[in-house]
Amino acid sequence: MPAGGSVTLSCSVEGSAGWKFDWFRRDSVSSKAQLMRGNEANRVISVSQGGLYHCRGGRGDPVYYTEDSSDVTVKETLRNRITVKLQHSWSQIFTGETITVRCEIQGGEGKVWKYEWTAPNTNSPPTSSEYRISRVSVSHSGDYRCRGSSDYLLTGWSDAFRLTVSSSKPRATLTAQSSVIPARGSVTLSCSVEGSAGWKFDWFRRDSVSSKAQLMRGNEANRVISVSQGGLYHCRGGRGDPVYYTEDSSDVTVVETFPSKPTVTLQPSWPQIYSGETVTVRCEIQGGEGAQWTYEWRAAKLNTPPTSNEYRIIRATESDSGGYSCRGRRDYFFSGWSDIITLTVSSSKPRATLTAQSSVMPAGGSVTLSCSVEGSAGWKFDWFRRDSVSSKAQLMRGNEANRVISVSQGGLYHCRGGRGDPVYYTEDSSDVTVTETFPSKPTVTLQPSWTQIYSGETVTVRCEIQGGEGAQWTYEWRAAKLNTPPTSNEYRIIRATESDSGGYSCRGRRDYFFSGWSDIITLTVSYKPKAKLRADNTAVPVGGSVTLTCSVNPSSSSGWKYYWYRDEKSSEALTTQDAVFHSNGQIRVSQEGLYRCRGGRGNPVYYTEDSQSVRIWKNVPIRPVVTLYPNWSEIYRGETITVRCEIHGGDTEWDYEWETNSMI
Repeated sequence: MPAGGSVTLSCSVEGSAGWKFDWFRRDSVSSKAQLMRGNEANRVISVSQGGLYHCRGGRGDPVYYTEDSSDVTVKETLRNRITVKLQHSWSQIFTGETITVRCEIQGGEGKVWKYEWTAPNTNSPPTSSEYRISRVSVSHSGDYRCRGSSDYLLTGWSDAFRLTVSSSKPRATLTAQSSVIPARGSVTLSCSVEGSAGWKFDWFRRDSVSSKAQLMRGNEANRVISVSQGGLYHCRGGRGDPVYYTEDSSDVTVVETFPSKPTVTLQPSWPQIYSGETVTVRCEIQGGEGAQWTYEWRAAKLNTPPTSNEYRIIRATESDSGGYSCRGRRDYFFSGWSDIITLTVSSSKPRATLTAQSSVMPAGGSVTLSCSVEGSAGWKFDWFRRDSVSSKAQLMRGNEANRVISVSQGGLYHCRGGRGDPVYYTEDSSDVTVTETFPSKPTVTLQPSWTQIYSGETVTVRCEIQGGEGAQWTYEWRAAKLNTPPTSNEYRIIRATESDSGGYSCRGRRDYFFSGWSDIITLTVSYKPKAKLRADNTAVPVGGSVTLTCSVNPSSSSGWKYYWYRDEKSSEALTTQDAVFHSNGQIRVSQEGLYRCRGGRGNPVYYTEDSQSVRIWKNVPIRPVVTLYPNWSEIYRGETITVRCEIHGGDTEWDYEWETNSMI
């Protein structure tokens, strides 16, 4: 039963129906069962208390009872924290040691617990809180868990404790602060067992390789001692009860010091060495000239270090990187170890870097090129040029100490560095394109060359290179809206919008020639214009005509032709049969009506908005007569009269206009 929870019990009588159920519980095997619930129609109940439970069924009148069910044990789970620990907090256990694994139940004090264990390589785990393993082996490696039970109380399983047993017996490691004792000085020796703890140490010394080792100090808790006598030293570790011993450490030789310390140098003395180069590491002992020295080397890759004073590395690799130091030995003297010199070998072959003062060469001028190899020294340089991408590179200059040259010819240039004997070459640099400047600067024009362009018109921006006719140019454009500029000499804008407004410039490119950038021409795109219509008179005199003038913002636009229309419903433009046309946007008309106009230009034709309409009237040679009715010679205030307009000889439906004058 989970802590604070409950368990569901179900009672059934197989293959029959009509039963009701009695439920019983006991506190222990020997106690008497107590009826919890009787004559229950529900065959399922929930319980929250540990114990021994059984049930039975009953039906009919009088009641007929089944046999009692078998007991079911329900245990309560405690919230206690349970932990598996190693008696000795050693992180590493070795084959042959004796260990104790302990099960601890926090908050379970005062109870009599019985323990269960899950452990590898055991048929009969203990029921106590301690699990002792004598002479542990690799087969004991694995996860150890435990739990406790008391009456009908049960803890959960502990988290797994992972025991790892090493198959090999550990070997003590003896290290010396220095293998050489300074005059009248001492050396510190340190004994350790890697990756484990809890050791005490025994120390041994021999006078020679053939003599028997003598115990100097035994069962020392301190793993460090100081010695002032030369000899062969070794140590071992021991721990536990009974004591478990490590393998003896390797011997460490302590010798007397020669007063002079060697120096390690690199030939050549470059700070950065690359994979494939040849370098020599040299050991020099000042004051030791004329003596017959045997040399020792310390280096990461030297599996079989040389005994001479030079170590030559042919075709160095990244694994040759590291610190190099040396010392000399003759008779029973050792020099001290030299200071470490660090050799760094880069795994990647370096690439030369070529930079140009400018990628464009002025007409009749030159450009400076610089070659370098980053982070290293000692290079000389080879310079190459190609006439085209597909042509073979030609060596211009070789083994140049100067890393800067001046060129006056267009083309594709690259360089490389070389140093050492035999020569080690870098990767070639990337190509740098140097182009010569074409003496003529292009011109950008607009077609049509209208100073004002309106939204919806079509316009072509054209790049022209004077003196470059007949050549196969590729063009570059600079313009605000050109996400993908064309490479031809024309950029056609169909149905221009305001966003096409701005500056346009271009330049041409062919082979390794560039023209300069053209001056910027500015394109201004405005909203669609509206034509304006003016009439010199709105009434056509008898036998005469009226002049109409149509215009489109005459101060800022040009190229317009004009189209004339009469009456609002007419969509047919006037022809020479309807009016007299003039070239300056004027016509003369002698027919009355409602006139309007619009401008158009370009191909396809772009039209302005229609102008406002103007009404033209036609005068007739009939003079109207005004009469009074009644035709009294004198009229008095308050009387009613009629003023009548009569047109004699005009059989037409007239619209009339009146002017009044108080003097009439």
